[in-house]
Amino acid sequence: MAKATKKQALGRGLSALLKDPANDIQSAEDKNADKVVGNIVELDLSTIEVNPFQPRTSFNEESLRELASSIKELGVIQPITVRKLGFNSFQLVSGERRFRASKLIGLASIPAYIRIANDQESLEMALVENIQRQDLDPIEIALSYQRLIEEIQVTQEELSDRVGKNRSTIANYLRLLKLDPIIQTGMRDGFISMGHGRALINVEDLNEQLDIYEKILSEKLSVRDTEALVRSNKKPESNSAPAKKALPTYANKARRELTDILDAKVAIKVSKSGKGQFVVPFHNKDEFNRILSLLKSEK
Repeated sequence: MAKATKKQALGRGLSALLKDPANDIQSAEDKNADKVVGNIVELDLSTIEVNPFQPRTSFNEESLRELASSIKELGVIQPITVRKLGFNSFQLVSGERRFRASKLIGLASIPAYIRIANDQESLEMALVENIQRQDLDPIEIALSYQRLIEEIQVTQEELSDRVGKNRSTIANYLRLLKLDPIIQTGMRDGFISMGHGRALINVEDLNEQLDIYEKILSEKLSVRDTEALVRSNKKPESNSAPAKKALPTYANKARRELTDILDAKVAIKVSKSGKGQFVVPFHNKDEFNRILSLLKSEK
């Protein structure tokens, strides 16, 4: 108990340092920055604003009350992380549930780690931390991945290294964003699983997607049932058109894997003699360079 009291007192001491205008720390090179940055500081809740880059858009009220009850009994065990905006002014990077729960029970202050970061670094820290630690739904994860790729300007391969996920896993999440918005909302609300969503991605027509989605809900179809329904709903070839030769198992497997890895609809053709070719479509120069970079990295 003495150790905990000492740590808490230290946090209050650093908090007082931050409230002194003569010690306004703006960068890691400033005087006394080493005493604050990276250390646990007791901050007034009134000096902290929520992070506009937070990918989570809704918080379960019951879960929040349970966390608030735990904090009331045991205190905030894991400090939040904030970045310094200005004099005695901070913004959340991670830990919004702890921040909200602390306000719910009327706490005046909260232990925090202080970071000095620009907006881009703050966005990256918030998104990566939430992807790894929070129970985000599949669409929230997909949107977080998309924002990291677009706003931080990283490739899927670089993102894979940063979040510790396989590139194919990231590609599978991103493909969910091609679903009709109504289906995306259903996934966010828990009406269907990511498995259902992945099956529906194979249906290109959005109206057909919605028809199958309604059947999933009304008939309570499993993922396996949905996959079978998607296969059965594919339009048969016209009698006048020559029947397509089925791909060998090895080629079909490779086509699926390449489609996931490259996030592009790869086509493979194999002749009777075993000769064939890969076809990887692209829509513009940027997409061409992205696919080329991924192919080079596989060497």
